[in-house]
Amino acid sequence: MNRWSRKLHRWGAILIAVPTLLVITTGLMLQLKKEVSWIQPPTIKGSSSQPSISWETVLDSAIAIDEAGVSTWDDIDRLDVRPAKGVIKIRCKNNWEVQLDASNANVLSSAYRRSDLIESLHDGSFFSDYTKLYVFFANGLVLFGLWLTGMYLWYLPIKARSQKKKRLASKNKRSTQPE
Repeated sequence: MNRWSRKLHRWGAILIAVPTLLVITTGLMLQLKKEVSWIQPPTIKGSSSQPSISWETVLDSAIAIDEAGVSTWDDIDRLDVRPAKGVIKIRCKNNWEVQLDASNANVLSSAYRRSDLIESLHDGSFFSDYTKLYVFFANGLVLFGLWLTGMYLWYLPIKARSQKKKRLASKNKRSTQPE
């Protein structure tokens, strides 16, 4: 078991080195997405918590931002309406994000949103569904195996020391008993 665990641990680590490095790097970046505006634009508060603009006004405001690349609703990936903050976020298919004041349609922010791209790299969907399932999922399974074998290899010296102490205690007990 000891030899098998070491071999699995060694070869498994080599096998998953590149995908794991990508998952770790992108995971660290995603942890910082609310703190680093380069990754995800911060949410700007609108003037009122009561949305009062029409969907046509939302589309017209998005069309007015050249970088957003919007000409129809088909160019918009999703809308994120936050009534409590008084903002409507328009996420475009080209990863551009436009934030509108939900009460008067003023543009609060217009910036490139990298968090979705980073997330697709993190889970492997950037490459393909096949890669996500058969490379990144398999990577996670091997990583779990590395954790198991690593815990076993960590436990081995503790177990060996404990057994050695028991043997020495037993040997000392036998040598101090009168014959």
